[in-house]
Amino acid sequence: MRIVLLNPNTTAELTDLMLAAGRKAAAPGTELVPMTAPRGLPYISTQAEAQIAGAIALEMLAEAGPVDAAIIAAFGDPGLLGARELFPFPVVGMAEAAMLTACMLGRRFGIVTFSGALAPWYRDTVDLYGLGGRCAGVFPLQGRFTSITDVQGEKEELLVELARHAAAAGSDILIFAGAPLSGLAARVADRLPVPAVEQVAAAVRQAETLAILRASAGAWPAPAYPPKPTSGLPAALASRIEGSASLP
Repeated sequence: MRIVLLNPNTTAELTDLMLAAGRKAAAPGTELVPMTAPRGLPYISTQAEAQIAGAIALEMLAEAGPVDAAIIAAFGDPGLLGARELFPFPVVGMAEAAMLTACMLGRRFGIVTFSGALAPWYRDTVDLYGLGGRCAGVFPLQGRFTSITDVQGEKEELLVELARHAAAAGSDILIFAGAPLSGLAARVADRLPVPAVEQVAAAVRQAETLAILRASAGAWPAPAYPPKPTSGLPAALASRIEGSASLP
């Protein structure tokens, strides 16, 4: 099984971090193919940035070659719904996978993240998936961090304390959200009062399941309009939109 792990920001170290977490969860025989955005932003923290990253993610998927499934590996799932329209293989969003997995493990989940700037976007993501009633809240750290690639090392104690606060506020399952926190749930599990879902592991396992079930676009079929010309788009994406690409 070949699954693309697509990081829609430009920080390759975050791709490596997510790849390591994903490989620990992947079944034998699953190949995770890492892709890092060739342009855009070092990390995504607003809806505007997510729109930019989502368009780049579509370009990357169009060039991925034959795959069994793909993962949008950013917690707000930029480009996910568009990808499900365009591509004939299952596309999993890291946020949706983590939240739906959490819903199967507890009554209400709490989202713990590393920056207050992310909270509005993550709340919108919860609402997008209709999970507001299952979410006890988004709990962000306040203040600055030194490096996006070392947030875990710099803020681990504060994140654990924040997770305990989230549990006390009604979360009976936790999600450490955002690419820089990949792998943290497993490392601090014995210091938490409630279980935590590993976001990348949830995405990998759900992608594997959908690929095994041979699910494709599901409720996201190709848009019902005649093929249309494009202008200035990368050739692979233009071909997909124009309807002339052969299915991988």
